[in-house]
Amino acid sequence: MNIPLPVLDDYPEYEKKEKCGLFGIWGTPLAAQITYVGIFAQQHRGQESAGISVTNGSELVGHTGMGLVSQVFTPRLLKEELAGTGAIGHVRYSTTGASKLCNAQPLARQYRLGQVAVAHNGNLINAPLLRQEYEEHGHIFQSTTDTEIIVHLLAKPSHIEKHDTLPHVLRHLQGAYSLLFLFPDRIEAARDQWGIRPLSIGRMPEGSYVVASETCAFDAIGAEFIRDVEPGEIVTINDQGISSRFFAQEAAEGARCVFEHVYFANPASNVFGHNVQSVREELGRQLARESHVDADCVIPMPDSGRTAALGFSKESGIPFVEAIVPNRFVGRTFILPDQAARDRAVNLKLNIISALVKDQRLIVVDDSIVRGTTTRSKMRALRRAGAKEIHLRISCPPIRHPCFYGIDFASTKELIAYERTLEEIREFIEVDSLAYLSLEGTLAASRIPESQACTACWTGKYKLPIDHPVTKFSFERDQLKMF
Repeated sequence: MNIPLPVLDDYPEYEKKEKCGLFGIWGTPLAAQITYVGIFAQQHRGQESAGISVTNGSELVGHTGMGLVSQVFTPRLLKEELAGTGAIGHVRYSTTGASKLCNAQPLARQYRLGQVAVAHNGNLINAPLLRQEYEEHGHIFQSTTDTEIIVHLLAKPSHIEKHDTLPHVLRHLQGAYSLLFLFPDRIEAARDQWGIRPLSIGRMPEGSYVVASETCAFDAIGAEFIRDVEPGEIVTINDQGISSRFFAQEAAEGARCVFEHVYFANPASNVFGHNVQSVREELGRQLARESHVDADCVIPMPDSGRTAALGFSKESGIPFVEAIVPNRFVGRTFILPDQAARDRAVNLKLNIISALVKDQRLIVVDDSIVRGTTTRSKMRALRRAGAKEIHLRISCPPIRHPCFYGIDFASTKELIAYERTLEEIREFIEVDSLAYLSLEGTLAASRIPESQACTACWTGKYKLPIDHPVTKFSFERDQLKMF
């Protein structure tokens, strides 16, 4: 059977893309330097751009740039130009708005009440309607990201809450958002009422409060984890300490993104109350219970499949073998015109130890399959190395539906599992057997009750109505060329 390739065959190599990473700190003259470490520790959440905004108590200054954190900042920049006692930082992977400098965050703006910088992790599903409304009233947008809409909402005069406009603003937002606002005199941290994206509060040994998307950032700076920002909560951090208020009650049915545990988060982090490493190992154990096959060894697909493969090995008793070594100096993006080019790219990125693979029956464990073409290239490379059998095991259910809450597979065209049977996927990927972890097994391992989990990419059941889907390039238009 000849199975047609997904439409994205005409595009660069597709991989699952991280969301964004947030970090903030208040009450230390080393705010910029500590923020640098905090976003560096969350580099896995986005590699397109990075930024830091700081306050000296009366005004904001900031710097953003394209590339990795280490490429965007220098010691002199952090020490001299970003001097201040409060700061927020951001690492970005674009889910709405192209990868370009005008969309790098924090977005710093001057508005009717002064200065503000905003850093956002998530995706606003009502962004097109809000942007259209403001543009019809003459508002001018300087970026093509949904985050800028938040600033326009903040700038709009409100007669409802004259002294505290932020709750009013957040009630107008629909979708996934963890947010950090930096004002000259404070940080405001907020999380949507569904709790889709993680956001946590910590404290430094000297007493400064910190906020981050993942707790691995706290480990990097020696901070103590205090608690998560609750869904629907706004946390204020200023010279008086920390305080809290709610702009909305937590949704009766939460929507925690289980994919944080499956793939996105750092194994050292605690997300939604549970350690990522332990959850991934349990995903692998459950996968072994559900889809046992006789084999000689279990090998992980670097890097995200490693912990699940270890769990699979422990549960099945089949030896765990590191037979694939990633080349960490190969970039993530290639212009690949054909399948042969994709295969060559895999050879560059993954060094297979033939002596461990030749004539072996392999169980290959990976976290997920999105497009399928890259996975097939990896399986072909194992065949060329002499694998006798390849049994592919995936530590989550098939991704059959788009995500509109901040993961970059917002179209069914990108999904190999969309309207395809398991046998069709297996044949396309060219393996001897293929098995996914069940939804029930995934939820049990993640320890998130189904009523509190977002499973839309697997089930198509969206807890937040998607009336006006946002694509990555929804707001891209012809731009003025500046010389």
